[in-house]
Amino acid sequence: MTQKSPELTTGIRHFSIQLSPTPRGARLARLLATEQLRSWGLRLDPARQVIAELSANAAEHGRIPGRDFRLLLYVVADTLRIEVTDTRDDRLPTPQLPDPESESARGLLLVDALADRWGVIPGPPPRKTVWAELTL
Repeated sequence: MTQKSPELTTGIRHFSIQLSPTPRGARLARLLATEQLRSWGLRLDPARQVIAELSANAAEHGRIPGRDFRLLLYVVADTLRIEVTDTRDDRLPTPQLPDPESESARGLLLVDALADRWGVIPGPPPRKTVWAELTL
């Protein structure tokens, strides 16, 4: 009798796409990721807000012309991991309280509030990956 390892029978779902570091690329990341989550039968929120914020940050703060950013989603067991890799390892994200009059600078505060965990993985140069995990 052969026994299967539980790690092998648990489906690992993943999705990866490379996009231009532009507002259009960030919007496409959110739209394509939403469709992928829907096809996996997963709840869309708060994952799509986290994806939107991390992708927008990559397009705005991680942008170097001619270098794309990558969105990676994968599900293992009951955890959705979202990773956004850009090419600005010299700009590490730090949540800050925005000026009350400002219309931006709240993205990482939202990620911090919506995700169960998040962080940054440096390298290899010139890249960094900002990740967030959500329990399903």
